[in-house]
Amino acid sequence: MALIELKNVTMSYEGMRVITNLSLSVNKGDYLCIVGENGTGKTTLIKGLLGLKKLDSGEIVFGDGLKKNEIGYLPQQSDLQRDFPASVREVVLSGRINKKGFCPFFTSKDRKICTDAMKRLEIDTLASKCYHDLSGGQQQRVLLARAICASENLLILDEPVSGLDLVAAEEMYAVIDRLNSEGMTVIMISHDIKRVQKLNGFILHLGHKKEIFYGKSSEYKKYAIESGLWEKDI
Repeated sequence: MALIELKNVTMSYEGMRVITNLSLSVNKGDYLCIVGENGTGKTTLIKGLLGLKKLDSGEIVFGDGLKKNEIGYLPQQSDLQRDFPASVREVVLSGRINKKGFCPFFTSKDRKICTDAMKRLEIDTLASKCYHDLSGGQQQRVLLARAICASENLLILDEPVSGLDLVAAEEMYAVIDRLNSEGMTVIMISHDIKRVQKLNGFILHLGHKKEIFYGKSSEYKKYAIESGLWEKDI
């Protein structure tokens, strides 16, 4: 059974229909990139997957035992988040909160998962540093480690390289690629169509005229060229 299955999903944003009868499946270990112009429903769809926004119609089915509170989510970072006055360890450990239930305390297991996530993202040496003192690239790694603490199966990333310079962005892409190669399922919104086309995964393109491309990344370049999208980032 698919990890996530969308069945004829229709969604609106501020009263306007942005997604119509979308059906697709995401299997364990897949790498799905969602691209498209602003206002085409990318973030709206992500919020639907997270249960933060209701569907107009259709259904989202979770399989393989996946629950909504077992999804690691990295949203677009706000200025408020960038100035958050907490240590790196505290930010990463907060990814375990949704798994606490009625227990208000972090366990030794929680702390080990936090430490392992920081080592995995190569930020363990920053554990005691204040989050707002870090570079943009380091902050994104911290938030990614936080998302990993929330889930060992699925990461949903909303423009994870937004605001980063070219070097930091490429480093972040490399980290995400590695996590996927290690078995993590990744769903990511990106505006960099040339970069995501190189990935060994799938691309979902959402367009203003409700046109949709869904298929292997290796097949997307032809669509992008024919649609006049290849010479610009969207």
